[in-house]
Parts: sequence; structure tokens; C-alpha cells
Amino acid sequence: MRIYLSVDMEGITGLVDRDDVQPDGRDYERGRSMMAQDVNAAVRGALAAGATDVLVNDAHGPMRNLLPESLHPAARLVRGKPKQMGMLEGLTASHDAMICVGYHSRAGALGVLSHSFMGHEIEDIWLDGSPVGEIGLAQATAAALGVPVAVLTGDDVACAEATSWDDRIAAVPVKYAHDRFAAELRPEAEARQAIEDTVAAALTPLPLRPAAIADDVTLTVRWQSSSVAATLPGIPGVTATDSRTVQASGQLPYLYRQFGIWMRVATSMTNQPPYC
Repeated sequence: MRIYLSVDMEGITGLVDRDDVQPDGRDYERGRSMMAQDVNAAVRGALAAGATDVLVNDAHGPMRNLLPESLHPAARLVRGKPKQMGMLEGLTASHDAMICVGYHSRAGALGVLSHSFMGHEIEDIWLDGSPVGEIGLAQATAAALGVPVAVLTGDDVACAEATSWDDRIAAVPVKYAHDRFAAELRPEAEARQAIEDTVAAALTPLPLRPAAIADDVTLTVRWQSSSVAATLPGIPGVTATDSRTVQASGQLPYLYRQFGIWMRVATSMTNQPPYC
């Protein structure tokens, strides 16, 4: 059994503020330790279910948050950037299931540290006309490969977003949002036991594989900066629908990879702090 973990940081147990999740934050070192503990709980659950191969992708910010020595010894780690597939680097059709650890809700939601990929620079994303964030885009890309998302951990808002996108996902709330930078925290031991138990149960038996999606989909992104939207149509296949919105159609996961190029262009043109 081959299991893939994509690990973000905003939805990790106990973390509520940019100082918890950004390398210059005063509580970042504690945050990365908390991140490793949530990941290791998920790895233990996967191993209990019979996983023989566990690949972990550090998917947050600089993508060098997880220290290799802090990771469960049975797991392999994809670390650093750039990565052609970003938050989904290393995911292939050979994986039996994907687990999303520490995910957060999309831009505009009143969830802990909510945003979509680039803080305030990305205002909205739609996939075939449906509002989507990192959760939905990850699930759709995995589905296109025929890989089910078995479990997602994060705050209650992220969990609700995940199950509304795919009600087969087993969601584990590790905190309950009071606002964008405030939450009621689930006790650490309880949260991690819930992660471990839910992963083990969700993989026993393995969830059914979704039918691989071969049809074209349309990805639409509304940017804060009109300059970004004016530049991106220089990429073949990208068109502008108004002064701040662009879209492109194609098959996933190719379109997910192209979206990563859009973000690299936007990063080169802007300097937006993630959580201002």
C-alpha cells in the first residue's frame, strides 16, 4: 500500500497566527515541531493500516519546514523548492490514497489563516465555475490521477470545505475557528490520537479509487493585481476575462502544474505579505 501525504502548516494542531507558520515568526520553531507531530500521527495511522510506502511532501511556504530528523523513520520526505507540482509534488497514479495534513480554508472563508496559495494576491479561484481553494484543487488533481483523498486535517472550516467538495473524505478538526487568527484548540494528545485513528480507519479497507478524469476543466483566477492579470495572457492558452481575472482550460494535473507557473509570475511581480 502506497500512501502520499501533502502537508501544509496553517491547519496544524495549536497554530493560529502568522508568527506560528512563517520562518521569521517568533513561534515558528514551535510551529514546525507541532507540524512534525501531526504528520507523524498520520504516518502511524497509515502504517497501522498496512502501508508499505509513505511519501511526505512538505507543502507549506518555503517547503523546508519539516526537519528530516523529526519525521517518522518509516516515511520518506520531499523537501525544498521549486517543485513542478508544488503542494502535490511526488503524487502519482501509483499511490493508493492521499492524506492532506494541516490544510486550511480558501480565501474569503472565516477560517484560521484562510487564503488561497498566495495570501491576498489571489482573491478567488474557480474550477469549472465552482469556488475552490487549495483543498478542492488538490482533491480534483488527485482524482484526475485516480487517487482518492482519504483524510484531511485542519480547522473545522477547512474540514467542512473538504467534505462539501468530496463527502467521502474523513475530516479531522484539530481546532475550531473563532476568527481568522483565533481558534479553540483541541488538546494536543487528543487531536493527534484522532488523526492517527482516523487515518488507520480510512485506509482499512482502502477507499475506492475515483474514475480518472480525462476531460478538460477550466481554471479561473481573480488576482489582486491587474498587472499580473495583464501579463499572464502571454502564456499560451491563458486568456483574460476582465482586468484582474484570467482563465485557462486543460486536463488535470497538467493545469495544476501550469497554475504553479502563474504563481511564479505573480511572485516576481508583487510583494504581498501572506497574512496582512
